[in-house]
Amino acid sequence: MTHLKQTVWVMIVAILGVGNVMATEEAEYTVVLKDQSFEVRDYEPHILAETIVDGKFSNAGDKAFGRLFKYISGDNASQQTIEMTSPVAQEAESEKIDMTSPVGQKRENDSWVVSFMMPASYTMETLPQPKDPKITLRQVPRQRMAVVRYSGTWSEKGYQNHKNKLDAWINENGFRAIGEPVWARYNPPFMPWFLRRNEVLVPIVIPVDIE
Repeated sequence: MTHLKQTVWVMIVAILGVGNVMATEEAEYTVVLKDQSFEVRDYEPHILAETIVDGKFSNAGDKAFGRLFKYISGDNASQQTIEMTSPVAQEAESEKIDMTSPVGQKRENDSWVVSFMMPASYTMETLPQPKDPKITLRQVPRQRMAVVRYSGTWSEKGYQNHKNKLDAWINENGFRAIGEPVWARYNPPFMPWFLRRNEVLVPIVIPVDIE
């Protein structure tokens, strides 16, 4: 029995250790309101690398992940000016970009827009341009989001269930949704489902009379 307990504790420590190893930069935000698993957050401006994929909810993220990961891994064109005595040389080179979280996914007509958030150290001017024309960079302004957080598998059923709960919470509080919901995943695929951090986010406005 003692050996079994030790084995379980080793597994827990190893699993929790994964979170530290895979720690990534997240979008900066301020919590305006918290109600159990629901929050209202004010997100600071940030940049997204986005791509559109066709397919079902369950495999859209997988199809887009490889494309976006190639971009941040060096499949991009970065213009770097190098000063020399004579002449001044300019060359194109690839540049690796740190992984951030979450990976976002939202519907666009019959397709899905999947995005990686870019590190805050970059601007639209300094980010290397994607070589893949299916990837675009977009500046996102400061925005207010209603959020519900949950753990579990990356299933459409789980997403829809929590989206419905968030929609109901938004209505109950008199907020107004002004955009499409975003499904956010913060962990790598090998993270056990019960330790995963998943969220559904909806852009909202709060009427002045209830702020």
